[in-house]
Amino acid sequence: MELGLLLALCAAVLMGTATVFQALGARAVAAEGPGAAVRATWQWPFLVGLALDTLGFVSELLSLRSVPLFLVEAAVAGSLAVTAVVAAGMLHIRLRRVEWAAVGAVCCGLALMAVAAGRETGNDGDETMRLAVLAASVGLAVLGWAVSARFGRMRHRAAVLGGMAGAGFGLVAIAARFLPGLTVPDILADPAAYAVVVSGISGYLLLIGALQSGAVTAATAAMVIGQTVGPAVFGIVWLGDSTRHGLGSLAAAGFALSIAGALTLARFGEAEQHSA
Repeated sequence: MELGLLLALCAAVLMGTATVFQALGARAVAAEGPGAAVRATWQWPFLVGLALDTLGFVSELLSLRSVPLFLVEAAVAGSLAVTAVVAAGMLHIRLRRVEWAAVGAVCCGLALMAVAAGRETGNDGDETMRLAVLAASVGLAVLGWAVSARFGRMRHRAAVLGGMAGAGFGLVAIAARFLPGLTVPDILADPAAYAVVVSGISGYLLLIGALQSGAVTAATAAMVIGQTVGPAVFGIVWLGDSTRHGLGSLAAAGFALSIAGALTLARFGEAEQHSA
C-alpha cells in the first residue's frame, strides 16, 4: 500500500513537471509561424517532458496494482498542482491566492484519501469485463472521431471533447488495472492491453482536438472530471475498492477536495498552449 501510494504521487510529480517542460519547448518556437507546433516536439525541453510523461505513466501503472483506482486517478489529477508550482518558478507565471489555495486543497485532499483508503482488492476482472473495456475503448474512439468530424462548430466543443478525452484516459487506468502481469506473453494475450493502447491514443487525439478549440480551461476541467469520476465509480462498484472501516466519508471528502482544487487549476493543465 505504501509503495503504491508513493508511486501514485511520483506519477503526479512526473506528469506535472512534464507539462512545464513541454511548455518550454513550445515557447522556444512560438514565434516561428506555421509548423511551429511540429518543431516544438523536437526541442529538448519537449523531449524531456515526453520522457517524464512516460515515466509518470509507468508509475501510475505500477501503483494501480496496490492502490484503489479512486486514489490513483485523484493523484494524477493532482499533477495540475505540481504544474502550477513548477510553472511559477520556471515559466515565471504568477499564482494568485486562489490558485495557491487550490494547490493546498489538492494536497490536503490527497492526504485525506491516503489516510482513508484501503488496499486494492486484487480483483483483476474476468474475461467478459476485459472484453467490455476493450469494446468501450473502441466505441469511444469511433464516437470521438464522429463528433470531431461532423460537429466542427459544435457549441461547447472543447468541453465535450475534453470530457471524452478524460473518459479515454479513465479507460486506460481501468484497463491497466486488469493487466495480470507485465511480461510480453501476458500482455499480448490480454484484451485489456489493447484497450490501453486504443484508449490512450484516442484520448490523446481527443485532447488535442479539444485544445485546438481554444478554450483550454474548459477542455482541461472536463478532462479532469472524465478521468477521475468514472474510474473511481467503476473501482468501487465493480472491482470492490474500499476505504478503511468507518473512513468512507473522509475518503469522499478528500476526493471532492482534491478534484475541486484540480478544477481550479485547470488553466495549468496544458501550459504550453498559454505559452504559445
